Amino acid sequence: MTEAERRVRPREQRYSLEELLHVVAQEFLRRGYDATSMEDLSRATGRTKSSIYHHVSGKEELLRLAVARALDALFAVLDEQDAQEGPAVERLEHVLRASVRVLAAELPYVTLLLRVRGNTEAERWAVQRRREFDRRLTALVRTAVDEGDLRDDLDPALVTRLVFGTVNSLVDWFRPGSGHGRQQVEDTLVAMVLEGLRA
Repeated sequence: MTEAERRVRPREQRYSLEELLHVVAQEFLRRGYDATSMEDLSRATGRTKSSIYHHVSGKEELLRLAVARALDALFAVLDEQDAQEGPAVERLEHVLRASVRVLAAELPYVTLLLRVRGNTEAERWAVQRRREFDRRLTALVRTAVDEGDLRDDLDPALVTRLVFGTVNSLVDWFRPGSGHGRQQVEDTLVAMVLEGLRA
């Protein structure tokens, strides 16, 4: 082993996949996924391409891991006790609030998820999971309508798209610590959305 390899190796061992994904997500957002090369990622992370390949098989796996982080966090919200028990309108409020928390905590990953268009296998997988998330939310809205808590003159699928389109728009302007706190955003969103939808 050369002296240079001895100097580099300990740093590379401390470089976790999570740290790698954070930098990679930022690069994908800055350059666009298609325009980002492994050479770009190597420069951005300060690691050799072979060091990156030690963690993953390539750029597409990095994309899948990054968007999976956002998707896993969003699906976990649907499995929380407060999203499973009680009146549907209260479960919907929980999901709305928790989705804002996920967005704030995983901002670069959620932003990346919302920008995928289905051009690669990893993107198609992400789009399919997003559709499943939307279907589960639509079912929750429909149940709240059936229980008499939300208006019955609005299409639940359209309501879901518009409501979560509003949530998703936060990626364009919300930055933790930059004026509006997460709690204020949650409260305003719930008041605006649910008051307009209540039966």
